[in-house]
Amino acid sequence: MNMKKTDLERLAGLKLDSAMRGKATPGRFGQAAAAVPDRKAQRKLDAAAGLVPFACKLPAELTEQLRERAASHEGGLNALVAELLAAGLKA
Repeated sequence: MNMKKTDLERLAGLKLDSAMRGKATPGRFGQAAAAVPDRKAQRKLDAAAGLVPFACKLPAELTEQLRERAASHEGGLNALVAELLAAGLKA
């Protein structure tokens, strides 16, 4: 189907208009995405804060319980595990 130049221009205008009226780009894709440091920078920040990576193997049931509790914990999984380990070492 051949379209006239005026029809093409009208459709391009409609496309532009709908794009301008559409929702804004979410922060995680826009400028806020650049604010998240890459892994190397994150490791440097963690080291400066005195954090050390620590890996261990845990039963699946225990990890599920930890994830459920971490969802409601203000510091996330890392803070929850640190809190629980500190409490366990004091006992």
